[in-house]
Amino acid sequence: MIKVVDMGLEVPLPKVRVQVIWAHPRVDSLTAAVVSEVVEELVRAGTEVDQLDLYREGFDASLREADEPDWNNPDKPYSREVIFHANRTMAADIVFFVFPIWWFSLPAIMKGYIDRVWNHGLFYGGGRKANLEKIRWIGLAGESREFFARRDYDRMIRHHLNIGIAGFCGVNDSRAELLYNALGDGVEDAPSHYARFRNRAREIARSALN
Repeated sequence: MIKVVDMGLEVPLPKVRVQVIWAHPRVDSLTAAVVSEVVEELVRAGTEVDQLDLYREGFDASLREADEPDWNNPDKPYSREVIFHANRTMAADIVFFVFPIWWFSLPAIMKGYIDRVWNHGLFYGGGRKANLEKIRWIGLAGESREFFARRDYDRMIRHHLNIGIAGFCGVNDSRAELLYNALGDGVEDAPSHYARFRNRAREIARSALN
């Protein structure tokens, strides 16, 4: 734990609070392995980690009338589930999103989480912003870096996540990291290939705490 000296006394600073939000239907997936590396690195650094596994927690991604934003009323009361999850995220200093890239975007369950929880009057609107220092997005891409760059998909995804979501909610320190060739096409040394995913996940976690 970091300490500061005050009048000759060492005073412990509050722990950094991090929420790790992730989405994959399988717990034995590469996405889950990357999440484990991120969480282990954060815990090793002494942070307080709240892990939100959208699939295992049974998050309902469907936005219904109760959680539809009222553009004229930022104080609209939302459902108990939305307020519960909004409070979890608002308690964090840093949020990590870890996910497979499907159709060059977020999985539906994660997009639904943002639609419902990062809602008008909570994370934006009415002069309100997300009270977060940083957001880190880690997307696992099935195709190669060259495939994404040739079609400008990498820039599109980063702009959408860093500007369209994080920036819109007032979080200026947002970075999207894409881990390419998650399917391992053409890879001869699979263990080394996937070890790089795990190592990079730990690097991203460490750098977010600096």
